[in-house]
Amino acid sequence: MFSGVAGMINRGQKLKGTVVLMQKNVLDINELTAVKSDPVGIIGGVFGAVGGAVGTVVDTATSFLGSGKGKVGKQTFLEGLLSSIPTLGDKQSAYDIHFEWNTDMGIPGAFYIENFLQHEFYLVSLTLEDVPNHGSIHFVCNSWIYNDKKYKSDRIFFANKTYLPSEIPAPLAYYVEEELKTLRGDGKGERKEWERVYDYDVYNDLGDPDSKAALARPVLGGSSTLPYPRRGRTGRKATKKDPKSESRSGFVYLPRDESFGHTKSSDFLVYILKSASQNIVPRLRSVVTGQFNQPEFNTFADVRSLYDGGIKVPTNFLSDIAPIPLFKELFRSDGESALKFVPPKVVQVDHSAWMTDEEFAREMIAGVNPHIIKKLEEFPPKSKLDSQLYGDNTSTITKEQLEPNLGGVTVEQALQNNKLYILDHHDILFPYLKKINATETKAYATRTILFLQNDGTLKPLAIELSKPQDGSNGPVSEVYLPASEGVEARIWLLAKAYVVVNDSCYHQLVSHWLNTHAVVEPFIIATNRHLSVVHPIHKLLLPHYRDTMNINSLARNVLVNAEGIIESTFLWGGYSLEMSAVSYRDWVFPDQGLPNDLLKRGVAVEDPASPHGIRLLIEDYPYASDGLEIWAAIKSWVTEYVNFYYKSDAAITQDAELQAFWKELVEVGHGDLKNATWWFKMQTRAELIEASTILIWIASALHAAVNFGQYPYGGYILNRPTKSRRFMPVKGSPEYDELAKDYEKAYLRTITPKNDTLVDLTIIEVLSRHASDEQYLGQRIEGDLWTSDAAPVEAYKKFGRKLAEIEEKLVQRNNDESLRNRYGPVKLPYTLLYPSSEEGLTFRGIPNSVSI
Repeated sequence: MFSGVAGMINRGQKLKGTVVLMQKNVLDINELTAVKSDPVGIIGGVFGAVGGAVGTVVDTATSFLGSGKGKVGKQTFLEGLLSSIPTLGDKQSAYDIHFEWNTDMGIPGAFYIENFLQHEFYLVSLTLEDVPNHGSIHFVCNSWIYNDKKYKSDRIFFANKTYLPSEIPAPLAYYVEEELKTLRGDGKGERKEWERVYDYDVYNDLGDPDSKAALARPVLGGSSTLPYPRRGRTGRKATKKDPKSESRSGFVYLPRDESFGHTKSSDFLVYILKSASQNIVPRLRSVVTGQFNQPEFNTFADVRSLYDGGIKVPTNFLSDIAPIPLFKELFRSDGESALKFVPPKVVQVDHSAWMTDEEFAREMIAGVNPHIIKKLEEFPPKSKLDSQLYGDNTSTITKEQLEPNLGGVTVEQALQNNKLYILDHHDILFPYLKKINATETKAYATRTILFLQNDGTLKPLAIELSKPQDGSNGPVSEVYLPASEGVEARIWLLAKAYVVVNDSCYHQLVSHWLNTHAVVEPFIIATNRHLSVVHPIHKLLLPHYRDTMNINSLARNVLVNAEGIIESTFLWGGYSLEMSAVSYRDWVFPDQGLPNDLLKRGVAVEDPASPHGIRLLIEDYPYASDGLEIWAAIKSWVTEYVNFYYKSDAAITQDAELQAFWKELVEVGHGDLKNATWWFKMQTRAELIEASTILIWIASALHAAVNFGQYPYGGYILNRPTKSRRFMPVKGSPEYDELAKDYEKAYLRTITPKNDTLVDLTIIEVLSRHASDEQYLGQRIEGDLWTSDAAPVEAYKKFGRKLAEIEEKLVQRNNDESLRNRYGPVKLPYTLLYPSSEEGLTFRGIPNSVSI
């Protein structure tokens, strides 16, 4: 059983090691395999002479093997189970192991492993102890190992040393390149569960035309009309009705290690989301449909009852769904079969403060979509739409409508003094309105003009609602002004609702899905195809990729697919992803970094005298002011890291792996935009630093800002409706009379219906949660063992300390009552960019990656 261990070589000795592994995915509740008492497999050492004092041994090993390969040691088996390792994680097991070693082998640089069990296991790490003239050597693995017969080549893992390609020791170089070839695959056939191949494909798997024609969806990506970032290739066969579309199936391939597998079932939010979509949502719909024939809310109190009294459900409701602890917490059944949702933070202090104009405006700079508002550069606002196709879409808002609320200044003066701002959801919506309004939903393109007051708050001045004229493509527009009394106040509340519906859709499909989830995936694919695990930039970016391909794959399956959760519950409906593709035409990678974003939107100006080199024109702008602190910390860390490994710009151009990575990212991963002139050329350290900082910002802070406020703000559907079902009532119509008589009922008949509300709340509560094993910015799952280089490890610790300092600073800001936008009428302090968090629904915390 332990062959290769018993005998000692006279001129050698045994190297003692510890292997840590984890059982098969704990979520496969019925398939847990007891591996603790069994030898898990054969482990052999690939030994390359990589030490600085053994150069002659490197030459010997190279010539001995004749191919530049390192010397391979004898195979050995796992030995006894260890039980007293204090750092052992939940569900992990540790084993003794011994390797035969002698002086001509050099320093161990890699090892291979074979699994002879029928089930896979998760290999966490190997540590070799007391290696002569070296000390301990750590191999961070974090990988699923399947039965050996599944693989065409040996599974190999490298020590945690970090090398630029030109510095990889010759004995290891062959193995590094072979591993990259394995990860690139051959681009053929349908991928299998155990494979680790990373490849690209277009978004051609959203529809299901073979089931019915209504489920057909256009291919996104591969055209200038509907460009899109690439997703991971699965290789499933084409549909019968459309050879350009990929067929759907229960199993969706994912490179195996992208599905990490958390140690507690209640932590695996991706799994929970899938179960919620497939099991709970249909049951909720049937409960509401059959509940006393009341498929609508009639009063705002009815909505609040979701959190107070709950919704009565059949007694077997909870027992019928998957036995996952979080579901029981999500629905909080009180024993009387009533589902209760957590009260959203936006109404925890005041039930009606969300209705105020100040809160409506404040959420544009401190809400869940805080990076869309722009400075108004010209008046009236103009459109970029083709007038030949859509008529003249210049705004119809007049100076006369605005100036009574400008505090005595003219529109020209307000523009000159940087006092006018706009939330513009016109051009993205207008071309699709005829299609959208032909369905059960009714929508407008919207423009909202706001005034920056002397107290630092924003005041809405006017809302323009536009839709295509009957019989032509040109717009017909109405402008609505603030009102506080009578039916005009109810009309104004509805006008704000149409704006928020548009903002909710744009947030979910563009700000959240496209601009964080989808744009990051090509980086993950290109990294794994071209940057080896020993490459410094692979190590830098790896924490920011965790679980992203996993959640994206699930999203394509149940969230953004044809008639999935998003299409069913958001205004854009069947055009949701298509409209996000239209938005991607204007995506510019360098502008995703926070400083450039603020400058581009005109809400900040360059100012060397200001912190971070820019001055905010809206001084009390919580997302921007907090974000700049986080951005600066990330950039400082990345700068120190890059400069440690790259001593000159020439080192960037000479890095073959880095150049291949960037070339493929631009030309394939984001290939529909490959001709854009704004792409970094990747010729200098400054470009690598900026590109890496932007990517880390997108995956961490930007995603946190647009994700973890979803339930705190949107869990109260009155505040963040996702649909509009009626047009604005016209004076003299029954709808207008209803609005005058019972505005709550009229409002509720206009926005998201009860059924969709329950679905929304169920899904966004999961999306807004943190798992207990979440890895936050400044943390790494490997602890300090992610590299053997001491300086980068210390620099990363310094980064973590800086983030803790920033958090203290943000807490102090929230205690400053002069900064009214930080808490607003709803008394909800802005905490979304606090770096740390506990698990659960916390409205704070910046995870490393787009993991939910």
